[in-house]
This record gives sequence, C-alpha cells and structure tokens, in this order.
Amino acid sequence: MLFGYVQPSKAENSFKITSANFDISGGIIALTSANITDLPEISDIKLVKLSNPTRTYFDIPKAILSGTKKDWIFSSEGIKEIKISQFSTAPDIVRVVLYHDDNYDTGNLKFLQLKNGIFIKTKNNGIQNPFMQNIYRDDHSSSNDFYEYMTVSTNANPSETIARIDQAFNNHTNLNYSQELRLNTKYYIDRVTAGTDMVTIGGIGSAAIEKPMILSNPTRIVFDFPNTMVNRAIRNKEYNLGLTDTMRIGQFSVNKARIVITTPYVTKYIPVYSRDNQTVVLTNSDNLGKLTISGGTTTITSFLHTKIDNLSSAMTLNFDKPLVHGFDRTNSEIIAYLLNTDEFNSEDFTKIFSGTAFNKAKLSKASRGLRLSIPIEHDTLVTTFLGADGKSLKIQIKEPREIIKDTITEILTPASPEKNLPANMPKGTDGKYKVVIDAGHGGSDVGATRKGIYEKNITLEIAKMVEKMLKKQGYGVLMTRSDDTYVSLQDRVAYSEAYAPDIFVSIHVNSSTNEAPNGIETHYYHSESIPLAQSVHSSLASSIKANDRGTFKSKFYVINHTTAPAILIETGFISNTAERGQIVTTARKQATAKAIVEGINNYFKYTK
Repeated sequence: MLFGYVQPSKAENSFKITSANFDISGGIIALTSANITDLPEISDIKLVKLSNPTRTYFDIPKAILSGTKKDWIFSSEGIKEIKISQFSTAPDIVRVVLYHDDNYDTGNLKFLQLKNGIFIKTKNNGIQNPFMQNIYRDDHSSSNDFYEYMTVSTNANPSETIARIDQAFNNHTNLNYSQELRLNTKYYIDRVTAGTDMVTIGGIGSAAIEKPMILSNPTRIVFDFPNTMVNRAIRNKEYNLGLTDTMRIGQFSVNKARIVITTPYVTKYIPVYSRDNQTVVLTNSDNLGKLTISGGTTTITSFLHTKIDNLSSAMTLNFDKPLVHGFDRTNSEIIAYLLNTDEFNSEDFTKIFSGTAFNKAKLSKASRGLRLSIPIEHDTLVTTFLGADGKSLKIQIKEPREIIKDTITEILTPASPEKNLPANMPKGTDGKYKVVIDAGHGGSDVGATRKGIYEKNITLEIAKMVEKMLKKQGYGVLMTRSDDTYVSLQDRVAYSEAYAPDIFVSIHVNSSTNEAPNGIETHYYHSESIPLAQSVHSSLASSIKANDRGTFKSKFYVINHTTAPAILIETGFISNTAERGQIVTTARKQATAKAIVEGINNYFKYTK
C-alpha cells in the first residue's frame, strides 16, 4: 500500500502526525505523534464512498503531516492502496483515501483513539486476548506474523530515514494497548550483555522465540525471534561468551531477529524469560543456579486443563506473583524451570491432569525452584504463553496427526504408473534413511517458464545433485523421475508409498505474474512435516543469499497425499529477472542442493 505525504503547514495547535504505519496482520493503520497532544475527535470523522475507481475516504480535522515528504509501500488483501495527504492547511485537514475491492466491507473500518495517536482498524478480525502473550512456538511461521515488507523512498539522508522507521516501530511498542488493538510487531531488541556461557537480550515489548535449530560445521544453535526488530547499532556484532562460545545477533528478515551461538554445548542452551518478558537470557542450563533473580518467590495457586480439540490441549499454571522461568523442548519432552517458585499442591496437580494429554507430566523440586517435565512425541507441536502480568504460564500441545489406513488405500488406488518401479528398491547403507526426491514437472509439463527457461530442467538438475550427495553419504534415494519424463502427481505419490521412505522432498521453482517477488519458500501440509520443513528451510536460508520468504502450510497434492513427512521447496522465482539469472547458474544449483542435503542431515541427526 502506498502512503503519500505532502509538505505540511506550520500550524501550532494541530495534531502533528510524525509517523504512519500499517500493521497488515492486525489490519491497523497507526497515525501517531512524537508528543502527547490534543487529538481530533474521532466522532467527527465521516466516511465518504466514491466510485471509478472504487474508494473510500475520510478527513481528519485539525491535523498536520509533519516531516519530510516520503512514501511507504505495502500490499494487503482487500485494500489496494492507501494514500494519506495534507488536503488543506486553512483549516488543517489530513485526508486518508483507501482504494479497495468492490466487495470490501467499509463497515470494518473502526477508529480508536489512544494517548499519542489515532488508529484505524481495517479488518473485522475479532479481539485478541491481551492477557496471554505467545513466548515460544515450534512453528517457524504463523498466520499472526507481521509481514510488513516496506520500501521507503525519501529525499532525506539514509540515517534520517532509518531514524523515522525506528521511531515508527517504537511508537508501536509503547502503545497503551486496548482489547481492540492488535499490533504484531511486538519486540525491539536494543541491548545485549554477554557473560560466561550466557547472554542477556533486552528490549521493549514482548519477546517470543521459535524452536531452536542446531547446525553443524561449526556446531551452533540458532534462536529466531519472530515479529522482532534489532537496533541497527548492535546488528552483526560478535560477542564472546567465555573460552569456547561466541554469539552473533542480526536482523534475519524484515520481521525476524536471529541469534546464533557457536558452542560445543548446543543442546544445553535454553531461554530464560523475565517476569515482564522484556528480557531473555540465553544460557547454558548448567548456569541456572547462578542467575540473579530479584523480587522474591512465587507459589502456584491453581492448575487448569483445557481441551481445545481432538488433538490439542493446554496446561495452565497460575501464580500469586510474577514468574521467572526457563524453557527447554527436546524431541521427547517439554521442560519448564520455574526458577522463583518454591511450593505447589501435588494432589491438585495429579487430580487436574489425570486422564489428560498431560497425565504423565511431573512437577518436582529442583536444585533451584521447581522442574516441570511433560513427555511428548517428537513431532508434537508445542506453543507456550505467559500472562501479561507474569502470573500465569500456559503450555499448549498438538498431538501428531494419526495416519489412517483407508487414506493410504485411497492414495494408491488412482495411480497407474507409466513406468515400472525399480526391481530392487534402493536401500540405505550403514543404517542410513530412505529418501524420495521429487523433481517437479517434466516432459510435456514444463512448469514455470520465462525467456525460454523451463522450471522442469532446473528442478531435475538440482534433484540429481541432491541424489548424488545423499547416496554418497549412504542414504537410499528414490527419484520420482531421473530424466525429462512426464510423471503424474498420483504416480509420484504411488512411487513414494510403495518405497515407504522416511521423508519426501519435492523441488520446484516459483513464479508470479508480478516480477517483484523473489526468494526461497518451504511448504508443508501435515504437522509431522513441520520439523523437516524447519530444518531444510533453515539450511537454505542460512546458505543461500536470497530473500527468506519463510515456511508455509500449503495443500500441494504431493505433500498432502504422501504419508511420510513431506515438504515442497520453492528454490527461487523464475519470474524475477535478477533471481532468474542466479537460479540458472551451476553455482546456485549446487548451493541449493548442498543446503537441502545439510537440512536433511540435521533433521535426522537432531529430530529423529
């Protein structure tokens, strides 16, 4: 969307708008001032509808756009473009024009007035519970993530531009929240303090962390903070954490911060959350007894079990004072270290969770505080929440999807392979796993194409490179096609089901009618495929210089109908001129293949 500005007048008594932001996920336009001022009455704001083109506008009285002329460019569903301009200066009126689809419901437009701004809600997306904040999740992407891909064009110098972006972000994080307001860019990291085998991350807002990833050569653990911005002054700096460990922090993508700790003790590092969740300590778990925790102890006052659906349940612990806790999620259990908690009612704990998904959970005394252990399957989906007052902790789990035999039969029935399966199915050596590599398209199905370049050729070359690397390492590899042959989607699934692999990996090249999109995506459908998607995508994003577009839950046929954990990789956009020039090179294909193999190795090494 386009936010357009014109130069303001110099009126002294008007509401001076110093920043404008649009939170796409929450559907909130935020017009804010650096100072607390007398805001215009939102009751005076009236909507006016126009046609040719379809648009709606409203005027904000006694308002001035302050600062250098600049544009913000966004994209969003339903609304094509937003323009904000100084309509007049005598009187001072700011006009906001929304160009939208014909079926857009202007009844969704709601106005909120807070101490330092006016907020316009453009979506009827319900009310987000303001009392529980997401602080950990297994999934590396979410529908609630903040995806504001922003381009700034300005006549100002670069440092001034960045200052305005930072200021706009800070206006978000310092809002006086109401129940109707949902702003998903919620954490700004502005300080790092290194210690021995630990590092303290401080910021403004509410921190959240995704499931850590472990990488090799060198051995390192990766903590991603979604919906987070890092102060530019501390980006890409390296910190020493004692004799062997180092830490680096950076802005991994537009909405994600990444912290990488290089250490031989990758399985020991865990996050410890402060009472207000504005500070996180990433520490070797052996250091828990050395952490300084002020503010006294807390006691568990009650337990609650919630059945969400057939696969999902939640455990909630309530406390009389704010909690300080550490969190670890292994392949077989969830561990919460309740570091400033000293007492609980064991009878209540057993009674509440008996016969539930948490019936094997154990809460016991530890060398410091209490230790909560919850056994889980390796592909269980875990999410945790902390109360806004720090006095409640909710752990939510989603069990793995059950594979039904009838589904497998349905998959195999329609397939009529055009070529026979190998007489002797390839097997792994030395205990290695079996993998299906699916080169997208082929034969008469050329896939995406630009300038005489076919997707089918790129995918086959990458697939063969992956096959060669995996076989060299002892994997059993079945290719759904090894030459320029058409293979139907049903046949690809049938081959995989007959082979019964440990994983299924489909390789594709992306395309768009718009030339702008670029970067790498990884898709999954079933929940048990999430760890594979995360592992491979992390390797791709870390190894290839390309835009990280994230992981997505998508209903592609081959990853929906295969029963093994399955992913589909979009290795780049053939429709983007610059990226097309890269993905056709041997160097990019080899780098992509190598990253896929590294991701597969990490998946089996640390997940299975």
